[in-house]
Amino acid sequence: MNHNPIDQSPAFNHLQESLVSLTRDLVLIPSAEANPKERERGLEVIKYHLESLDQINLQEFRPNGIPSLLALPKGIRTPDILLCGHVDVVSHPDLSIYRSTITNGRIYGPGAGDMKGALAVMLELFREAHSQYNGLSLGLVVTSDEETGGYSGIRYLVNEIGLRCGVVLIPDGGSLTEIIVEEKGLIHLRLDCKGHEAHAARPWLGVNPLQQITEVIVKLQKLFESYKTSKNHWHPTCAVTQIHTPNKTINCIPAEASCVFDIRFPFPHSVDAILDDIKELLNKSMNLNIIICAEPTQFEPDPIFLNAVEQVTSSKPALCHSHGGSDGRFFSYNDIPVIISRPLVGNLHTENEWIDIESMESLYKIYSIYVKDKLKL
Repeated sequence: MNHNPIDQSPAFNHLQESLVSLTRDLVLIPSAEANPKERERGLEVIKYHLESLDQINLQEFRPNGIPSLLALPKGIRTPDILLCGHVDVVSHPDLSIYRSTITNGRIYGPGAGDMKGALAVMLELFREAHSQYNGLSLGLVVTSDEETGGYSGIRYLVNEIGLRCGVVLIPDGGSLTEIIVEEKGLIHLRLDCKGHEAHAARPWLGVNPLQQITEVIVKLQKLFESYKTSKNHWHPTCAVTQIHTPNKTINCIPAEASCVFDIRFPFPHSVDAILDDIKELLNKSMNLNIIICAEPTQFEPDPIFLNAVEQVTSSKPALCHSHGGSDGRFFSYNDIPVIISRPLVGNLHTENEWIDIESMESLYKIYSIYVKDKLKL
């Protein structure tokens, strides 16, 4: 695939060259929800990368038309270690930005950090490990809907297909020396409000749903202020992300309006408790619709993995909280251990997203040591 010819790429070793090349090939694919054919193309690239492994069974799934790929060693349905990644990225309206450059040891491009660079690490490790060892109890799953909730990806595979493993590695949070041990819960809500249409010159003849929604937003701000318990934001938060109305006339009060909230919350808060508090703020003309919800999750770090991190980085890893979420929750809900860490990344979900190349190699080495020590190779 063609890349920007003006890139000033430093000299890479063989592993770095492979990781960089594969990452940049994946970044070129705008594999967002808005581009279903491109999600398919992203999975095709990954499948092509694995097809030479004769000892691997490749299975494809498409619930609700959303593709995912499961690679398991022949004769092993429950691998001791499962690598888990996603090929989808957030949508950008300008498809021309799906390209990459290399500057100061970083790959810049949409999706490079979340998580096509880390996906390249897993693919290279998986292929190399199975080339060296026969019957290795190491699996790989790649989905294409993590950014939109993971319900047709990991949730489907775990809950409907019965995917299980001894431990799952997900490079979708934390950092090289920051291991995620707790993730906030998530609620995406749409609030619909009915009003009464009227001319804006006679507002007393109508009922303005936009005004009612604005009043609820103010009440929500006060509610979430009351949740604050710490200075590091480890408490429930609420962000208004969208406000809609079908009204296209400046001097008309609309008959209806809606808004969308993104709510994050840690233990001991729960989905039901948060929703109960919010419902107390609404009037009878309003309806709440849940788009996505997930409870908070907690993970137990594996000492073998922590030791691998320290061997590679010469630093003792820190156990950290994450304000975001991941597909790890679907494994955790089924009592499957989850380990979350990743290379150094930045500017996530923007066109200038980046991933540090040396840290990609470091994660590869951490994973390699962990696989060998965990599987006693």
